[in-house]
Amino acid sequence: MPKVLIMSDSHGLTEEVTEVKERHKGEVDAMLHCGDSELAYDSNELQGFHYAKGNCDFEPEMENDQVVTVGDVTFLVTHGHLYQIKSTLMPLSYRAEEVGAQVACFGHSHIAGGEKVNDTLFINPGSLRLPRDREEPTYAILEWDTMDDVQLQFYHVNGEPMPDLMLETTLAAKE
Repeated sequence: MPKVLIMSDSHGLTEEVTEVKERHKGEVDAMLHCGDSELAYDSNELQGFHYAKGNCDFEPEMENDQVVTVGDVTFLVTHGHLYQIKSTLMPLSYRAEEVGAQVACFGHSHIAGGEKVNDTLFINPGSLRLPRDREEPTYAILEWDTMDDVQLQFYHVNGEPMPDLMLETTLAAKE
């Protein structure tokens, strides 16, 4: 069962990023960070992450988008500020379609949530440091047995699952 850890907007935190990474490193197949870590590109905390550059990241080595394939699922990892995610998912939807991604992961708004629109699953893991719309700092794990059995679970930064933040859905097979 493939699993992918998704976090964003850690804004300078080091201990929390390391704790989440260490907590799940043996059980996940990939780790994604959707930007605004405000850490150096080669920092120990970001080692092992597919990382997208946020609007508060200034390392020239960082890329705005990452396309990552885990098993039979392709992810677009971006921060979202270049796709106007605070007003609409449409530009991000077009970009996901352009790169062939079934899942688009983004941050920027600091609002945790998952939403399936047409054939794309949009995931914002929330913020480890400055959550909005809720008090708890969050990250997420996406796992699947088959394309018809996909679970998105959000976690408090302390590792506790958040039962009110869970989504069960399906994903379209790649063409």
